[in-house]
Amino acid sequence: MEEARLKELLEQVALGRMTVARALERLRVLPFEDLGFAKVDHHRALRRGFAEVILCDGKTPEQIVGIAKGIIDQGNNLLATRCSAGTFSGVSLEIPEAVYHPEGALFAVEQAGIDRKGLVAVVSGGTSDRTVAEEAALTAHYLGCAVERHYDVGVAGLHRLLSCWEQIRSADVIIVVAGMEGALASVVAGIADSPVIAVPTSVGYGASFGGLSALLTMLNSCAGGVTVVNIDNGFGAGFASAIICGKIYSGECPPEGG
Repeated sequence: MEEARLKELLEQVALGRMTVARALERLRVLPFEDLGFAKVDHHRALRRGFAEVILCDGKTPEQIVGIAKGIIDQGNNLLATRCSAGTFSGVSLEIPEAVYHPEGALFAVEQAGIDRKGLVAVVSGGTSDRTVAEEAALTAHYLGCAVERHYDVGVAGLHRLLSCWEQIRSADVIIVVAGMEGALASVVAGIADSPVIAVPTSVGYGASFGGLSALLTMLNSCAGGVTVVNIDNGFGAGFASAIICGKIYSGECPPEGG
């Protein structure tokens, strides 16, 4: 919101012509900063609980820096996904406080303290799924969750999954990342009592069709409680898990039987 519009809104509240609740509702939808190449939504955190996240794919380092500085200048933490090491090398010159995670291909600036609530277990089928799994784990971490990783525990060696089963079951949300036929999500959901977010990956041979095989398997899971995001969308799974944990520990969920 431009300064003049914000001033007008505050004056209306001060004069008693607008209620605080009404002003808050207007603030939830109005303000953004127009950079020409992007309109930065500065009040997304007010509406959704998290600041705007930058998707670096298709953006130049200069554009990423411009958006990032706008978010940081508002006092918000920053998360930017799908950022290559080469792109980050240019970004880091302008934002030296940014922390880059090559395995998850994302970077973050954590300038405001986070009281991490809820536990997310990230479970992956194989080592080849690790990049997507890390995107999910780091997203959940930076959006306010505690995260435990259980990697390379796919159905080809089920004893590996069973060896860490108690830890997985203790999580509030379970993210299952798997390629090939994607059966791991059904196996986990068949035993767990926590919501399962399944992430199909593009890992696999020939007829896996770039992750379509895993996607269809997960969508057709016979185990209840499986929610499926798009192929390789670790960010989407991490974001959803953070929303779930936030609701669980905010006191906004209805009591049992309510």
